[in-house]
Amino acid sequence: MRKNVLFTLFLSIALLPGYHSKAQYYHQEKNLSLGLQFNPNIGWLSYGDDDQYRAESKVGFSYGLLADIGFNRNYYFSTGLFINSLQSRVENQTNLTSGITQKVYRLQYAEVPLAIKLKTNEGRSGRFYGQFGFTAGVKVSGKEKLENNPEGTRFRPISGDDIFRLGLLVGAGGEWRLTNSLSAVTGLSYNNGFTRTMKEGSPKLSYVSFNLGLLF
Repeated sequence: MRKNVLFTLFLSIALLPGYHSKAQYYHQEKNLSLGLQFNPNIGWLSYGDDDQYRAESKVGFSYGLLADIGFNRNYYFSTGLFINSLQSRVENQTNLTSGITQKVYRLQYAEVPLAIKLKTNEGRSGRFYGQFGFTAGVKVSGKEKLENNPEGTRFRPISGDDIFRLGLLVGAGGEWRLTNSLSAVTGLSYNNGFTRTMKEGSPKLSYVSFNLGLLF
């Protein structure tokens, strides 16, 4: 008799509309989304108050895997793995014997973003997001090229470049629903490097990227 009463009580609670709405809400909000991204970027080296160097921005790109892990309503932990290629052109005015030295730096990192992503409620066409966090990178390749070198313009390894790079990440964008399980991602992000890139001049490497991807 007691078992029948408990079973009936449990069944009544399970059939309540509120119970189903909470269960559905939990299923929709506590989720994991994976995606692929390709991000054209504009990178530059910053030398602070050092007037001996003048840096210019150049175009690069990154690509990789994105993962959004939901842990509360509209709140996500965003991470992934990206291969990021960055470039910058620098004029060094300290060389008095040969004049101004012009170099192009090409650096490549394996980066992992660690950010909090805030998403709006999903509408008919999609939703918007904002994110804030950090990126941690390990150097894969570092090369430089002398533009005014009479012997040629081939890239060579950078002497004294640092292995690790840390940056502050700020961005915003939108997720545009294509099907029930597929969304297109567009966004704009700014990454401010706050660790030294190389010994010569002790610059920091920053970039702005336009984010394009698919989220499954």
